[in-house]
Amino acid sequence: MDRELEEANCKFAWLKLACAEDELDSCATLLSELKFWELDGGVGNSGCASGAGFGASQQDEVVLLTKFPSMPPSFERTPNAVAELRLARAIYEFAVIFSIRVKDQDAFERNFFQLKVFYMDTRGILPPSPEEYRILGLNLMRLLAENRVAEFHTELELLPPRALDHPCIKYAVELEQSFMEGTYNRLTNGRQAVPHETYLYFMDLLAETIRDEIADCSGQAYDHLPVDDARKMLMFSSEQKLLEYISEIQHEWEVQNHSVLFHMAKVQPRVGIQAHQMIKRSLCYARELERVV
Repeated sequence: MDRELEEANCKFAWLKLACAEDELDSCATLLSELKFWELDGGVGNSGCASGAGFGASQQDEVVLLTKFPSMPPSFERTPNAVAELRLARAIYEFAVIFSIRVKDQDAFERNFFQLKVFYMDTRGILPPSPEEYRILGLNLMRLLAENRVAEFHTELELLPPRALDHPCIKYAVELEQSFMEGTYNRLTNGRQAVPHETYLYFMDLLAETIRDEIADCSGQAYDHLPVDDARKMLMFSSEQKLLEYISEIQHEWEVQNHSVLFHMAKVQPRVGIQAHQMIKRSLCYARELERVV
């Protein structure tokens, strides 16, 4: 084993140890020595915990992975090529999962697309990674949480048929179907059945996406709703959480006499039907339009 490969293996071992001991600053430093690692914000444990990040990658430092001649796009067939590519893939997989740990969606996307090269272009060189389908499923969850449904289907079509039977991929597909159908109770219950704990981050983001869509539709469909109906429709566990959401997010709404008032222009009078039916029908129609477009 040459010096660069040995050094990279040692630092990756330290990186995993630092992560296990929750030393997030050390993780960021070691990642920046192994690969370019970019996260917005200042350095510090408080920033890590809040998802603010660690700061820009250390461009002046020597990045170990760039010393490997087997790295893409050249993929030189050196004597150490398999070991180098296997290690590099594991480091990028670590970076993807670490992005979730520090709650940085942009870092997740950057690292995933760098990792995807290893999944797609090294199939004849490396055996499949045991983490591949979990991470591919996480990317599907990210796209769903960001309401990027067209990209979700594009990524899904790139997967081999056997991938659809994997629990992580199947979970994301079933969530997308519930999302399209407007059966949001299945989405909220799905949090209890995640295939891996890393999926909880995107499940929480997905819940926010759904809530914002329902809020937008309800604001256009109604003049007002009883507070308890609004709470149930927006999937809040308590009235206090609903009031906090209105105060922090929906500044055009008001709460008066136990009702939520929606201050939005009405094109025409609305027919008073059951709140849940109206929201489900509106969102299903919007989704179908998105499919057509």
